[in-house]
Amino acid sequence: MSVSVAAVDLGASSGRVMVGDVGPGRLALRAVARFANEPVALADGLHWDPLDLYRHALDGLWTAANSSPDGLASVAVDSWAVDYALMRSGHMLGVPFHYRDGRTARGVARVHATVPAAELYARNGLQFLPFNTLYQLAADDLVGFADQLLLVPDLIGYWLTGRFVAERTNASTTGLLDATTRQWDTRLAASFDVQASMLPELIDPGVRIGKVTSSVGKRIGAPGLAVTAVGSHDTASAVVGVPMLTDDAAYISCGTWGLVGVELDAPVLTDEARAANFTNEGGVDGTTRFLTNVMGTWLISETLRTWERDGAGVELTKLLPAAAEVTDEVTVFDVQDPRFMAPGDMPKRILDWCREHGKPMPVGKPEILRSIIESLASAFAQALDTAQTLARRPIRRVHIVGGGSLNRVLCQAVADRSGRPVVAGPVEATALGNVLVQARALGAVDGDLADLRELIAATHSLEVFTPRR
Repeated sequence: MSVSVAAVDLGASSGRVMVGDVGPGRLALRAVARFANEPVALADGLHWDPLDLYRHALDGLWTAANSSPDGLASVAVDSWAVDYALMRSGHMLGVPFHYRDGRTARGVARVHATVPAAELYARNGLQFLPFNTLYQLAADDLVGFADQLLLVPDLIGYWLTGRFVAERTNASTTGLLDATTRQWDTRLAASFDVQASMLPELIDPGVRIGKVTSSVGKRIGAPGLAVTAVGSHDTASAVVGVPMLTDDAAYISCGTWGLVGVELDAPVLTDEARAANFTNEGGVDGTTRFLTNVMGTWLISETLRTWERDGAGVELTKLLPAAAEVTDEVTVFDVQDPRFMAPGDMPKRILDWCREHGKPMPVGKPEILRSIIESLASAFAQALDTAQTLARRPIRRVHIVGGGSLNRVLCQAVADRSGRPVVAGPVEATALGNVLVQARALGAVDGDLADLRELIAATHSLEVFTPRR
């Protein structure tokens, strides 16, 4: 039995609709739509445009349905984490904020004045990120007017089916889920005016949410199409898509962010893990994604955007060979410095950091790009060493998936700086994890995560980078 399923995969900078053809020994993926996901600056701050994303998703699903000879058996949505829509009577209250908006500072202050950081970590197991959903909600003036809270993939799912649910892996990124029980911490939520009635029913990956509404079915040419829950946090789906075949492997899901970690059976809630800013997020099949957020290719893409705005744009594929040929040592800067979080002139910020810290400033585009790559690789290597210590598990191999796996200079730099072989690919790990969980729910494939990863390894080409020093 083989099935065709669609994955609506929404990243923080771009979205795509992919069709997966899955069956015993078969896993093929094709893109039917790709589109940008750009923030919108309004008078009150930085926002997302979920209506535009939904329109693109519907257009992509129409193409998917009409290009699949046997039709689609299911669709599932995944997206970046933490951002949300407040709802009342089924309608959005305002436009969802972007996690890079600066309003969250007052939310951080409010939360930490109410719940000490150590207690908060013991309860939700999350690393400190100033844009975690809990901090955003604590700064949101509209919370008291809402009757539902929906994360981005749950919002799209609601528009598709009319059903309010919260998929558990993404809910685990809000700060409102108990790290041990994986149930809503309603007492914590109520401390910040989020009533228990606002928190939707929690469901697990593989559960059928429902069917598309009649209007949606007509719009996409697929009446009655099933909508299935997957790891709706894109990293949860990406980790399913990592072809880890041994227990001594770690992953880096490398896109806008670099998510560096290991897959565990239970959370690590020690003071040492909190001090190292490691997070415990829900994974598919009840696993724990023990990881830390490291700045990712955002630094590269924002640098390229700056050069383009200045009229000196250059394509990454053309600049990377020149960066690879830089033989002199370049400055390794702190990619986690808060100055690099917001959109803006990234090259100037990098040079400012170097000047302030008395470090040599890279000269010219190839050196700046190489400095970024080596700085990312250094941060990834440090995170891998820390994960190994905290999880008490040896890491002997590193898998890089996502867009960063195409950057051969970065993959080699991670191998060199971590002293571990790096396996690059697949690029579309998130979409692969999404379609595999759907296919398993439909009975087209079976087995546990190891079996799903065996199928990925057997059907996709991977490149290995060996440490050179």
